[in-house]
Amino acid sequence: MPHSLGPLLRRATVGVLALTAMWLPGGSPAAAPAAPAPEAGGIAFAERYHAQQHGGIVRAANSSVTCRPAPQGGPSCPAAQAGERGTNGDFDTSYIDVDDDPNTYDSSRAEVRVPAGSRVSYARLYWGGNLRVGEQKPARDNGRVLVAEPGGAYKEVLADTVVGHRVADGADAFQASADVTGMVRESGPGMWTVAQVNVAGGRSEAGAWGGWTLVVAYENPAEPLRDLALWDGFAPLRSGGAQEMRLGGLSFPAGAGGRVGLVAYNGDRGTTGDSLTLTAGRSASVALTGPGDPADDVLNSTISEPGDAPAARVPAYGNTLGYDSDVFDLAGLLRDAGDQATFRLSSQRDAAWAGVLFAAVDARR
Repeated sequence: MPHSLGPLLRRATVGVLALTAMWLPGGSPAAAPAAPAPEAGGIAFAERYHAQQHGGIVRAANSSVTCRPAPQGGPSCPAAQAGERGTNGDFDTSYIDVDDDPNTYDSSRAEVRVPAGSRVSYARLYWGGNLRVGEQKPARDNGRVLVAEPGGAYKEVLADTVVGHRVADGADAFQASADVTGMVRESGPGMWTVAQVNVAGGRSEAGAWGGWTLVVAYENPAEPLRDLALWDGFAPLRSGGAQEMRLGGLSFPAGAGGRVGLVAYNGDRGTTGDSLTLTAGRSASVALTGPGDPADDVLNSTISEPGDAPAARVPAYGNTLGYDSDVFDLAGLLRDAGDQATFRLSSQRDAAWAGVLFAAVDARR
């Protein structure tokens, strides 16, 4: 039976985000902010974890819904799943359900790929989606999922901090998260399964969308010294709006390498005008791009990362129809040494929600 987090106590509206966060050398996981209520209408981005250590950050992610074949003459569901253009509002949608458990209505898998010889220092699971589609889902179940470690059975995971939940732009959107460090540290790399993400199937103008991302920070003495940081919130990106994250206390050298990850909701493939840019040191602002993520359509329903061999997913749809969990390479972008960086996520046409940002950047010794 679904587990309820309790009645809604409060809704709060949060405007445009302006965040200044400090990275402290040798840090440990930042304490989770006190949750004023089980849910809030919007949550300003804040630092969740920071550390300077030899190691990095990886993530596993997958979507929870996909399209049903459309009537003859309509958009092609198989083509969209293969990666062609198509938006969630174009289709009637159903749940992805890859397990053999009749008690779950959605489930998907993805690989946590932590390098050998590493120790997990922090891990956090994020999940979310749209509750307002053809099939309605109860908001009281937003803060609960089932998680199975590689080769293991499902365990219930409950959100341990305030759940973002906002009704706007024809959608009933939410994001929840939980600290799963102990679980990931004990079970390690491999295929992880997440089930019962509380999203709705069916069809609406806003479309059905949802999924999950597991962010894992690790220590490894064989890797460079890096600043590792994770921020989260639940911030609306209305058409023409932007969210900005200004970071201080860094120590990156000129030419530093690294990666940046983003989780966002309801970005549509082919609806251009959304971008993620980086301003660091005295250099001009540059757009972050990646495999399948053009500079002017970064919110384009992809789960992507640099390299020729991305982490495995089941299923591995090329178009997730509204769920973005992307990793970008910083190679060549940090031209000057510095101690501050600003990330700006903007959308000119998509009505979307920003949920997670993480970074692993080479540090000066």
